Amino acid sequence: MKPQTLIIQAHGTNRDYDVAEALTLAGAEAHPVPLNDLRAGKKHFADYQMLVVAGGFSYADSLGAGKLLALDLNSYFNEEISTFVASGKPVIGICNGFQALVKSGILPGESPSPAGRGVRGEGATLTFNQQGHFECRWVTLKPTSQRCIWTKGLENIIECPIAHGEGNFQSSQLPITNYLSLDQIALTYAYADGSPANGEYPINPNGSILDIAGICNPQGNVLGLMPHPENHIHPYQHPQWTRGVKGNSGLVLFENGVKYAKDFA
Repeated sequence: MKPQTLIIQAHGTNRDYDVAEALTLAGAEAHPVPLNDLRAGKKHFADYQMLVVAGGFSYADSLGAGKLLALDLNSYFNEEISTFVASGKPVIGICNGFQALVKSGILPGESPSPAGRGVRGEGATLTFNQQGHFECRWVTLKPTSQRCIWTKGLENIIECPIAHGEGNFQSSQLPITNYLSLDQIALTYAYADGSPANGEYPINPNGSILDIAGICNPQGNVLGLMPHPENHIHPYQHPQWTRGVKGNSGLVLFENGVKYAKDFA
């Protein structure tokens, strides 16, 4: 059976059908669903094997990137999403969706604390780009985590576009070594040959600590990333495809997620 994928649509979401096409190509059935339908009980999280919080400017980002969508997720769907995540089903948040997952505390997820209690998303944020302006360009990503089911087994770089003003991942309270020790850093910005960006602009386009482009929860089933792999799933989408440049598609991320979701179908 094809995994059924719930794609959350908020006011202003604009990459929902892009990611739906990526998931369809990867072998899933994609279902974009408005938040109001979920709130009214017309659709239920438990009916799906995958969850996507798509990119776009939810609620116009008028009060900060992803904050209002995060409030919706926490206020109306906290129990359902917590159950979905705890079940191990794959979840991905892209760009504004990543911001919403971070602002709601779903990412970076529950990490061990010195007192032995879980700390949910404490100290992590996505803030203004270091250069102080919106960035719209293509970037190179290096898959780095073997814990993350979305990047597990991937060795080749991924090329895809970014489009954001607040994608600078920082962590203030929990040491960044926590994410390293738990293998939560899923994707990093890199040079075309895969070597580290080392914070160099524009290879690292927003100033994220340790060149972080995407991070997963400790369980490895939830991935959040700022770039848009759903916008490089066909060869002709690459800006140099007429010159014969091809490969390094973002489709591999979705193929990994769909493969994993089949266990729940």
